[in-house]
Amino acid sequence: MRTLPELVILLALAIFVIYYRSSRDGKNSLKKVVDTVGDVYEKYAPYSFKVVREKSKELGQEYTTRQYVSQIALLGGFAALIGYFYFYSLLWALIYGLATVAFIPYLAYLRCKRIYSEFIFEQVQTYTTNVIMEFNTTQSFVKSLEGVRDSGVIEEPVLSDIKKMIDLSYTNGTIDESIEYFNNKYPFYMVKNMHQLFLQITKEGAKDAGESLENMSMDIDALVEGVYRDQMDRKNFHKKFITFSMVLFSLVIVVEFMLGEENYIELLEIWYVQLILHIIILINVYFLMTGEKYYNEDVGAE
Repeated sequence: MRTLPELVILLALAIFVIYYRSSRDGKNSLKKVVDTVGDVYEKYAPYSFKVVREKSKELGQEYTTRQYVSQIALLGGFAALIGYFYFYSLLWALIYGLATVAFIPYLAYLRCKRIYSEFIFEQVQTYTTNVIMEFNTTQSFVKSLEGVRDSGVIEEPVLSDIKKMIDLSYTNGTIDESIEYFNNKYPFYMVKNMHQLFLQITKEGAKDAGESLENMSMDIDALVEGVYRDQMDRKNFHKKFITFSMVLFSLVIVVEFMLGEENYIELLEIWYVQLILHIIILINVYFLMTGEKYYNEDVGAE
Protein backbone atom coordinates (compact mmCIF):
# COMPACT_ATOMS: atom_id res chain seq x y z
CA MET A 1 0.00 0.00 0.00
CA ARG A 2 1.39 3.37 -1.00
CA THR A 3 1.30 6.40 1.25
CA LEU A 4 1.83 10.12 0.62
CA PRO A 5 5.59 10.02 0.71
CA GLU A 6 8.46 11.81 -0.87
CA LEU A 7 6.35 14.43 -2.66
CA VAL A 8 5.05 16.20 0.44
CA ILE A 9 8.48 16.05 2.01
CA LEU A 10 10.13 17.50 -1.10
CA LEU A 11 7.51 20.24 -1.42
CA ALA A 12 7.83 21.14 2.25
CA LEU A 13 11.61 21.31 1.95
CA ALA A 14 11.40 23.41 -1.21
CA ILE A 15 9.00 25.91 0.37
CA PHE A 16 11.13 26.06 3.52
CA VAL A 17 14.30 26.73 1.56
CA ILE A 18 12.59 29.41 -0.56
CA TYR A 19 11.28 31.39 2.39
CA TYR A 20 14.40 30.83 4.45
CA ARG A 21 16.60 32.22 1.71
CA SER A 22 14.21 35.11 1.05
CA SER A 23 14.11 36.13 4.69
CA ARG A 24 17.88 36.14 5.07
CA ASP A 25 18.92 38.14 2.04
CA GLY A 26 16.84 40.31 -0.29
CA LYS A 27 19.47 39.89 -3.02
CA ASN A 28 19.79 36.13 -2.77
CA SER A 29 20.03 33.72 -5.64
CA LEU A 30 16.25 33.19 -5.78
CA LYS A 31 15.61 36.89 -6.32
CA LYS A 32 18.33 36.96 -8.96
CA VAL A 33 16.67 34.08 -10.80
CA VAL A 34 13.25 35.77 -10.62
CA ASP A 35 14.72 39.07 -11.81
CA THR A 36 16.53 37.33 -14.67
CA VAL A 37 13.34 35.60 -15.81
CA GLY A 38 11.52 38.91 -15.55
CA ASP A 39 14.16 40.67 -17.65
CA VAL A 40 14.01 37.98 -20.33
CA TYR A 41 10.22 38.08 -20.44
CA GLU A 42 10.30 41.87 -20.53
CA LYS A 43 12.62 41.73 -23.52
CA TYR A 44 10.63 39.24 -25.58
CA ALA A 45 7.10 39.80 -24.29
CA PRO A 46 4.47 41.47 -26.48
CA TYR A 47 4.43 45.26 -26.46
CA SER A 48 1.00 45.25 -24.86
CA PHE A 49 2.33 43.37 -21.84
CA LYS A 50 5.18 45.84 -21.37
CA VAL A 51 2.76 48.76 -21.44
CA VAL A 52 0.26 47.34 -18.96
CA ARG A 53 2.97 46.07 -16.63
CA GLU A 54 4.72 49.45 -16.58
CA LYS A 55 1.45 51.18 -15.71
CA SER A 56 0.79 48.60 -12.98
CA LYS A 57 4.18 49.48 -11.50
CA GLU A 58 3.39 53.20 -11.64
CA LEU A 59 0.10 52.56 -9.84
CA GLY A 60 1.90 50.49 -7.19
CA GLN A 61 -0.11 47.37 -8.00
CA GLU A 62 2.58 45.18 -9.53
CA TYR A 63 3.45 42.07 -7.49
CA THR A 64 6.65 42.04 -5.48
CA THR A 65 9.21 39.25 -5.84
CA ARG A 66 7.94 37.65 -2.64
CA GLN A 67 4.36 37.70 -3.93
CA TYR A 68 5.43 36.06 -7.20
CA VAL A 69 7.38 33.42 -5.26
CA SER A 70 4.32 32.77 -3.09
CA GLN A 71 2.19 32.40 -6.22
CA ILE A 72 4.68 29.97 -7.74
CA ALA A 73 4.81 27.90 -4.55
CA LEU A 74 1.03 27.88 -4.11
CA LEU A 75 -0.02 27.14 -7.70
CA GLY A 76 2.91 24.86 -8.49
CA GLY A 77 2.48 22.98 -5.22
CA PHE A 78 -1.26 22.54 -5.72
CA ALA A 79 -0.78 21.28 -9.29
CA ALA A 80 1.93 18.88 -8.11
CA LEU A 81 -0.35 17.49 -5.43
CA ILE A 82 -3.14 17.02 -7.97
CA GLY A 83 -0.72 15.25 -10.31
CA TYR A 84 0.44 12.97 -7.52
CA PHE A 85 -2.97 12.11 -6.08
CA TYR A 86 -4.41 11.49 -9.55
CA PHE A 87 -1.61 9.19 -10.75
CA TYR A 88 0.54 8.37 -7.70
CA SER A 89 3.52 9.37 -9.79
CA LEU A 90 6.27 11.82 -8.88
CA LEU A 91 6.94 12.27 -12.59
CA TRP A 92 3.41 13.50 -13.33
CA ALA A 93 3.47 15.60 -10.18
CA LEU A 94 6.60 17.32 -11.46
CA ILE A 95 5.22 17.76 -14.99
CA TYR A 96 1.95 19.32 -13.85
CA GLY A 97 3.72 21.46 -11.28
CA LEU A 98 6.13 22.90 -13.85
CA ALA A 99 3.39 23.31 -16.46
CA THR A 100 1.33 25.34 -14.00
CA VAL A 101 4.28 27.57 -13.12
CA ALA A 102 4.75 28.21 -16.86
CA PHE A 103 1.25 29.77 -16.92
CA ILE A 104 2.12 32.37 -14.27
CA PRO A 105 3.46 34.98 -16.78
CA TYR A 106 0.17 34.73 -18.66
CA LEU A 107 -1.79 35.18 -15.42
CA ALA A 108 0.40 38.19 -14.65
CA TYR A 109 -0.42 39.61 -18.08
CA LEU A 110 -4.17 39.17 -17.52
CA ARG A 111 -3.94 40.81 -14.11
CA CYS A 112 -1.92 43.78 -15.38
CA LYS A 113 -4.30 44.15 -18.31
CA ARG A 114 -7.24 44.37 -15.92
CA ILE A 115 -5.47 47.00 -13.80
CA TYR A 116 -4.60 48.96 -16.94
CA SER A 117 -8.13 48.83 -18.35
CA GLU A 118 -9.59 49.97 -15.02
CA PHE A 119 -7.14 52.88 -15.00
CA ILE A 120 -8.00 53.83 -18.60
CA PHE A 121 -11.71 53.73 -17.86
CA GLU A 122 -11.29 56.04 -14.87
CA GLN A 123 -9.24 58.43 -17.00
CA VAL A 124 -11.82 58.44 -19.79
CA GLN A 125 -14.58 59.04 -17.27
CA THR A 126 -12.61 61.99 -15.88
CA TYR A 127 -12.04 63.28 -19.42
CA THR A 128 -15.71 63.25 -20.41
CA THR A 129 -16.91 64.79 -17.16
CA ASN A 130 -14.33 67.58 -17.21
CA VAL A 131 -14.82 68.41 -20.90
CA ILE A 132 -18.52 68.99 -20.23
CA MET A 133 -17.72 71.15 -17.20
CA GLU A 134 -15.16 73.17 -19.16
CA PHE A 135 -17.56 73.67 -22.07
CA ASN A 136 -20.13 75.26 -19.76
CA THR A 137 -17.53 77.98 -19.16
CA THR A 138 -15.70 78.26 -22.49
CA GLN A 139 -18.51 77.35 -24.94
CA SER A 140 -15.75 75.91 -27.17
CA PHE A 141 -14.86 72.26 -27.53
CA VAL A 142 -11.17 72.93 -28.29
CA LYS A 143 -10.88 75.38 -25.38
CA SER A 144 -12.50 72.72 -23.20
CA LEU A 145 -9.84 70.25 -24.28
CA GLU A 146 -7.13 72.76 -23.42
CA GLY A 147 -8.67 73.30 -20.00
CA VAL A 148 -8.72 69.55 -19.32
CA ARG A 149 -5.15 69.26 -20.61
CA ASP A 150 -3.94 71.92 -18.18
CA SER A 151 -6.06 70.77 -15.23
CA GLY A 152 -3.59 68.11 -14.07
CA VAL A 153 -6.28 65.49 -13.55
CA ILE A 154 -5.45 63.48 -16.68
CA GLU A 155 -2.44 61.18 -16.86
CA GLU A 156 -0.62 59.36 -19.64
CA PRO A 157 -1.44 57.92 -22.11
CA VAL A 158 -4.78 59.76 -22.27
CA LEU A 159 -3.07 63.12 -21.77
CA SER A 160 -0.97 62.70 -24.92
CA ASP A 161 -4.08 61.77 -26.90
CA ILE A 162 -5.85 64.92 -25.72
CA LYS A 163 -2.87 66.97 -26.83
CA LYS A 164 -3.04 65.30 -30.23
CA MET A 165 -6.74 66.10 -30.47
CA ILE A 166 -5.95 69.77 -29.86
CA ASP A 167 -3.21 69.74 -32.51
CA LEU A 168 -5.51 68.05 -35.05
CA SER A 169 -8.27 70.56 -34.35
CA TYR A 170 -6.01 73.57 -34.97
CA THR A 171 -4.34 71.95 -37.98
CA ASN A 172 -7.61 71.02 -39.74
CA GLY A 173 -9.76 73.87 -38.52
CA THR A 174 -12.48 71.38 -37.47
CA ILE A 175 -12.98 68.92 -34.62
CA ASP A 176 -14.07 66.02 -36.83
CA GLU A 177 -10.71 64.29 -37.22
CA SER A 178 -9.70 64.83 -33.61
CA ILE A 179 -12.96 63.28 -32.41
CA GLU A 180 -12.58 60.36 -34.81
CA TYR A 181 -9.05 59.79 -33.52
CA PHE A 182 -10.12 59.70 -29.87
CA ASN A 183 -13.19 57.55 -30.59
CA ASN A 184 -11.01 54.95 -32.31
CA LYS A 185 -8.49 55.00 -29.49
CA TYR A 186 -11.07 54.75 -26.68
CA PRO A 187 -14.27 53.18 -28.11
CA PHE A 188 -16.47 53.74 -25.05
CA TYR A 189 -20.15 54.58 -25.46
CA MET A 190 -19.88 57.60 -23.18
CA VAL A 191 -17.03 58.99 -25.31
CA LYS A 192 -18.84 58.48 -28.63
CA ASN A 193 -22.13 59.86 -27.32
CA MET A 194 -20.49 62.94 -25.83
CA HIS A 195 -18.47 63.63 -28.97
CA GLN A 196 -21.56 63.22 -31.15
CA LEU A 197 -23.33 65.80 -29.01
CA PHE A 198 -20.45 68.24 -29.39
CA LEU A 199 -20.45 67.74 -33.15
CA GLN A 200 -24.13 68.65 -33.23
CA ILE A 201 -23.59 71.67 -31.01
CA THR A 202 -20.63 72.86 -33.08
CA LYS A 203 -22.21 72.34 -36.49
CA GLU A 204 -25.87 73.00 -35.78
CA GLY A 205 -25.56 75.45 -32.90
CA ALA A 206 -28.01 73.65 -30.64
CA LYS A 207 -30.01 76.13 -28.57
CA ASP A 208 -30.52 73.79 -25.64
CA ALA A 209 -26.84 72.89 -25.30
CA GLY A 210 -26.86 73.42 -21.54
CA GLU A 211 -29.74 71.05 -20.98
CA SER A 212 -28.31 68.50 -23.43
CA LEU A 213 -24.94 68.54 -21.68
CA GLU A 214 -26.61 68.15 -18.30
CA ASN A 215 -28.52 65.13 -19.58
CA MET A 216 -25.27 63.78 -21.03
CA SER A 217 -23.59 64.12 -17.62
CA MET A 218 -26.42 62.15 -16.04
CA ASP A 219 -26.10 59.46 -18.71
CA ILE A 220 -22.35 59.23 -18.07
CA ASP A 221 -22.94 58.87 -14.33
CA ALA A 222 -25.41 56.06 -15.00
CA LEU A 223 -22.95 54.29 -17.33
CA VAL A 224 -20.12 54.61 -14.79
CA GLU A 225 -22.32 53.28 -12.01
CA GLY A 226 -23.20 50.29 -14.17
CA VAL A 227 -19.57 49.57 -14.97
CA TYR A 228 -18.48 49.74 -11.33
CA ARG A 229 -21.38 47.47 -10.37
CA ASP A 230 -20.20 45.03 -13.04
CA GLN A 231 -16.69 45.11 -11.59
CA MET A 232 -18.03 44.26 -8.13
CA ASP A 233 -20.08 41.42 -9.62
CA ARG A 234 -16.96 40.13 -11.38
CA LYS A 235 -15.01 40.09 -8.11
CA ASN A 236 -17.76 38.15 -6.36
CA PHE A 237 -17.97 35.78 -9.33
CA HIS A 238 -14.20 35.28 -9.26
CA LYS A 239 -14.17 34.17 -5.61
CA LYS A 240 -16.98 31.68 -6.18
CA PHE A 241 -15.42 30.53 -9.46
CA ILE A 242 -12.05 29.73 -7.85
CA THR A 243 -13.79 27.78 -5.07
CA PHE A 244 -15.84 25.83 -7.61
CA SER A 245 -12.73 25.09 -9.68
CA MET A 246 -10.94 23.65 -6.66
CA VAL A 247 -13.96 21.45 -5.99
CA LEU A 248 -13.82 20.15 -9.58
CA PHE A 249 -10.16 19.23 -9.20
CA SER A 250 -10.85 17.42 -5.93
CA LEU A 251 -13.73 15.26 -7.23
CA VAL A 252 -11.38 12.54 -8.48
CA ILE A 253 -9.64 12.49 -5.11
CA VAL A 254 -13.03 12.03 -3.43
CA VAL A 255 -13.74 9.10 -5.76
CA GLU A 256 -10.32 7.69 -4.88
CA PHE A 257 -11.12 7.71 -1.16
CA MET A 258 -14.52 6.13 -1.84
CA LEU A 259 -12.91 3.28 -3.82
CA GLY A 260 -10.00 2.86 -1.47
CA GLU A 261 -6.37 3.56 -2.28
CA GLU A 262 -5.48 -0.01 -3.31
CA ASN A 263 -8.47 -0.34 -5.64
CA TYR A 264 -7.73 3.07 -7.16
CA ILE A 265 -4.09 2.16 -7.80
CA GLU A 266 -5.22 -1.02 -9.55
CA LEU A 267 -7.41 1.10 -11.84
CA LEU A 268 -4.39 3.22 -12.70
CA GLU A 269 -2.81 0.17 -14.31
CA ILE A 270 -5.41 0.49 -17.10
CA TRP A 271 -4.10 2.88 -19.75
CA TYR A 272 -7.43 4.43 -20.70
CA VAL A 273 -8.16 5.24 -17.06
CA GLN A 274 -5.02 7.37 -16.98
CA LEU A 275 -6.01 8.94 -20.30
CA ILE A 276 -9.41 9.88 -18.88
CA LEU A 277 -7.75 11.42 -15.83
CA HIS A 278 -5.47 13.54 -18.04
CA ILE A 279 -8.49 14.67 -20.05
CA ILE A 280 -10.31 15.62 -16.84
CA ILE A 281 -7.34 17.74 -15.75
CA LEU A 282 -7.08 19.46 -19.14
CA ILE A 283 -10.82 20.22 -19.20
CA ASN A 284 -10.66 21.65 -15.67
CA VAL A 285 -7.62 23.76 -16.59
CA TYR A 286 -9.37 25.09 -19.70
CA PHE A 287 -12.43 25.91 -17.60
CA LEU A 288 -10.27 27.68 -15.03
CA MET A 289 -8.28 29.70 -17.57
CA THR A 290 -11.46 30.72 -19.41
CA GLY A 291 -12.89 32.06 -16.17
CA GLU A 292 -9.68 33.95 -15.38
CA LYS A 293 -9.70 35.46 -18.85
CA TYR A 294 -13.31 36.58 -18.46
CA TYR A 295 -12.61 38.12 -15.04
CA ASN A 296 -9.57 40.10 -16.18
CA GLU A 297 -10.46 41.15 -19.73
CA ASP A 298 -12.70 43.91 -21.08
CA VAL A 299 -13.06 45.61 -17.72
CA GLY A 300 -14.49 49.08 -18.16
CA ALA A 301 -16.42 48.35 -21.33
CA GLU A 302 -20.01 49.44 -21.05
